[in-house]
Amino acid sequence: MFVATRIAARSVSVRHQASHRRAAPLFALAFCLSLLGGCGRDSGSDAPTAEAPPPPQVGVVTVTLGPVALSDELPGRLEASRVAQVRARVAGILQKRVFREGSDVKAGELLFEIDAKPYQAALQSAEATLARAQANFEQAAAQARRYAPLIKANAISRQDYDNAVAAQKQGEAEVAAAKAAVQTAQINLDYASVTAPIDGRVGRALVTEGALVGQGEATPLAVIQQIRPLYVNFTQSATEVMQLRKAFASGRLRPAARGDGIEVHVVLEDGSVYPHPGRLLFSDLSVDPASGQVMLRAELPNPDGLLLPGMYVRVRVSQAEVPDAVLLPQQAVTRTDAGDTVLVVGPGNKPEQRRIQIGQARGHDWIVLGGLEAGEQVIVDGFQKMMVPGAPVTPVPWRRDAAVATGTPGGAGGAAGSGAETGAAAPDASTSEPEKAH
Repeated sequence: MFVATRIAARSVSVRHQASHRRAAPLFALAFCLSLLGGCGRDSGSDAPTAEAPPPPQVGVVTVTLGPVALSDELPGRLEASRVAQVRARVAGILQKRVFREGSDVKAGELLFEIDAKPYQAALQSAEATLARAQANFEQAAAQARRYAPLIKANAISRQDYDNAVAAQKQGEAEVAAAKAAVQTAQINLDYASVTAPIDGRVGRALVTEGALVGQGEATPLAVIQQIRPLYVNFTQSATEVMQLRKAFASGRLRPAARGDGIEVHVVLEDGSVYPHPGRLLFSDLSVDPASGQVMLRAELPNPDGLLLPGMYVRVRVSQAEVPDAVLLPQQAVTRTDAGDTVLVVGPGNKPEQRRIQIGQARGHDWIVLGGLEAGEQVIVDGFQKMMVPGAPVTPVPWRRDAAVATGTPGGAGGAAGSGAETGAAAPDASTSEPEKAH
């Protein structure tokens, strides 16, 4: 009976264990569902939403109208302002070269010496002739003085008195002729010492010691060129000259002359700009029939003697200026076949596309002739930030020096813009069109 009781108890225990094993998965499933329900409640409608980003910052320049010079870059060639060929003015054997070839000389400085002995002898002969003429004149004058009271007393004939007076006048003329001969002989003697006719730089000697030189020789002794200052001769097409004159007449342009005249700048063969500006002297009155060009000349200072005659240069000259124009950074302009456009900050700080009319380039800027009004803000930098067309932006003053310092196309910060540069003395540049912006 005891055994039967234990068997019955074990049977009950086994049934309880089996029941617990069947309920365990159900409890685990209920626990997971409760966790999922809690997560769903945490991510409900009561969670905070993300804030919208602020409008992107863009660099802008403020439009300011003002006079802007239009520059042209024309081919030119340097020329000495004065050129003098040193020639012998008397014949003789060249005895000595005094100067150093390639040196600077002053007017009147001795360059060559010609054998002067024949001219010294000629001078002495002329002086002797003068002395004889003076003696004859004094004798004739004394005789005329003695005859003067005698003719009054009728002691001599009128013929004798007239002969005495004529002899006196003849002697006076012979003295004058002898003096002229002495002067001529002195001049020829002086010509034996060949001097520099002008200040300048003398080249190589074209004759050597021992050569026979004289008047009318085809070869000069040397050549002196005055290179302080220099002339620069350059040409401009007759078509451009006519267009300028028409623009002046219509009032679209006005002459750029100020003070001492039109200023010119020279660009050397290595691309550098010569630091000393020149001044336009004149424009030729006729057109070269062979080339259709008009020749212009400018005077260029050359204090250090860096420039030499014959060098080819580019001449940057501003003959006209636009009365009301804008200097706009080139990166602000989009150039297409349909036209040139910029983005202007409009109402509500929303960018608006604007078509403009541009002229020539000046440095890193375009000269804008029309399409913009004073006070408008043109976007120069930050185009990549404007992801949504027409969305508002935050305009920030653009500064060129910040862009250069950071090595980026543009920069923000500081107050600067096209208005600050309009009409400023910025260096001119070639009128060729650079690459299109953005």
